[in-house]
Amino acid sequence: MTDFTVGDDCFRFDGRPVRLLSGALHYFRVHEEQWDHRLAMLAAMGLNCVETYVPWNLHERREGEVRDVEALGRFLDAVERAGLWAIVRPGPYICAEWENGGLPVWVTGRFGRRVRTRDAEYRAVVERWFRALLPQVVRRQVSRGGPVILVQAENEYGSYGSDAVYLEWLAGLLRQCGVTVPLFTSDGPEDHMLTGGSVPGLLATANFGSGAREGFEVLRRHQPKGPSMCMEFWCGWFDHWGAEPVRRDAEEAAGALREILECGASVNVYMAHGGTNFAGWAGANRSGPVQDGVFQPTVTSYDYDAPVDEYGRATEKFRLFRKVLQEYAESPLPALPPEPVGLAGPVRRVELAEWAGLGDVLEALGDPETESGVPPTFEELGVDRGLVRYRVAVPGPRQPYPLGVSGLRDRAVASVDGVRAGVLTEESGTLPEPVAGPAEVELWVESLGRVNYGPRLGEPKGVTGGVLHERQYLHGVRARGLRLDAFEGADAAAAVPFAPVASAAGAGDAGRTGLFRGTFTVEGAAGDAAVASGASRASGAAGVDHAGLELPGWTRGFVWVNGFCLGRYWSVGPQRTLYVPGPVLRAGVNEVWVLELEDAGEPWVELGPGAPVVSDAPGVVRS
Repeated sequence: MTDFTVGDDCFRFDGRPVRLLSGALHYFRVHEEQWDHRLAMLAAMGLNCVETYVPWNLHERREGEVRDVEALGRFLDAVERAGLWAIVRPGPYICAEWENGGLPVWVTGRFGRRVRTRDAEYRAVVERWFRALLPQVVRRQVSRGGPVILVQAENEYGSYGSDAVYLEWLAGLLRQCGVTVPLFTSDGPEDHMLTGGSVPGLLATANFGSGAREGFEVLRRHQPKGPSMCMEFWCGWFDHWGAEPVRRDAEEAAGALREILECGASVNVYMAHGGTNFAGWAGANRSGPVQDGVFQPTVTSYDYDAPVDEYGRATEKFRLFRKVLQEYAESPLPALPPEPVGLAGPVRRVELAEWAGLGDVLEALGDPETESGVPPTFEELGVDRGLVRYRVAVPGPRQPYPLGVSGLRDRAVASVDGVRAGVLTEESGTLPEPVAGPAEVELWVESLGRVNYGPRLGEPKGVTGGVLHERQYLHGVRARGLRLDAFEGADAAAAVPFAPVASAAGAGDAGRTGLFRGTFTVEGAAGDAAVASGASRASGAAGVDHAGLELPGWTRGFVWVNGFCLGRYWSVGPQRTLYVPGPVLRAGVNEVWVLELEDAGEPWVELGPGAPVVSDAPGVVRS
């Protein structure tokens, strides 16, 4: 039986000292058919291990409806095929710049500030989830011939709380569920974080991007014995909508990696390959004071300025990291796998010839409408990602007064009597022109991603206060959800009443918002250089790894290719191109849907081979 243990000074594999050279790659941010290539890239960089989180909310979107936890098992099998070890971080909270930190909205909506504590009802749903998930890990532990060598208990808990009873219970639950490999915690190298997040008897690790010697000194004060490990070496960073992109100098990052290894420590490069926040799963942050911090939603790309970029290509950072890691390898590093092939030919337009208004889409795919005294939140309506349409009447006759929304999260397109009246945000929640009564007010509210880190974790979405006319609340609110999940499957296409774009004209928002549809043809074999007029020429099935999709002139919304949601686009940038995994393309006719929520551009999108290497783009430099 193979044995992996935590010694007094190092990790040991069957008694032999080993150093973990790990890299983060999240199975849920990479198309399954691309796992093998991306894992081969990590091995070629010089890593011997891969780390992944597990997002609870992806697998149990509605209580009791657990789906495809086997995806984690399939990923761990791919890790084994690649000849790597695996570190699993199952949460239940993961942060990860992921929607709600991985917690389902039905959990945070029900338990609120009781999440991540000893609360008995919260612990009961965590236990039920772990008992459904963890068999995928247990049967793949190294002691059973699999790749799993370490499992994390919670995640960066010292950045959130200090409930030692909860942490010890969670560690015990992992053992009860059959986890026998060593358990660990990870926190920032600060006293209050390590005292809040560590568990007696479990290996404590530190997360940082630089200053390894200082970080490990702090860790040693709390853990005199055991291997030193940086569980998250932040080699890059993530981007927010409307902000400058964040980049880290490759030479400086390679020097910081070398410093960790010179300390004799193990490391997990976060991220080795970031991937993509498909289907609106990107999270958000709050900057500044706890109570009124500025909301910062995360972009769709999770490139992270990682050594393997979003398109699966080696960057300069990859080459420098490989050079450093080669010095610590026991044998020559594997050769790089072939570079991913982008869609052949020049960028071409894909005409969006059909359209359906938002109201018609809501009628076809939306949840039932509810009516209540006050606006229900997304959580109360069971909407995790997507939209809610609120409708409320302004009584009359009455003179014009300012109309606004209190507690808006996050963004609303407002109309009065069917005419666009403005776009409201949390910071600017009042319409520019006063409203007289009687009138009918309609608000299309979108969640731009739930906070994934800090004390604002789990904050509700939608209209969390009320609709105000002057200082008077307007009661009697009708609300109807349109979940992104509703766009999945063949039934959605049949349900939406598409019409020619030429008919999308008239008063109100006709033609400005709604669901647009177009097609393009993929034909030929991998390597074809030409792209036919109005049609792409190549095939994902024939070896094309990726394409890139841009929406010049479009404002904000979501895109699907063949029913696969690429994620959110937004003209505020910095992201301009959406990543299209090659496996979602098919030979023959392919279909594009664009759900525009504010203002459509010209009736086409642009499809091409993909974006340049993101790591070479200018932006804010992070160290």
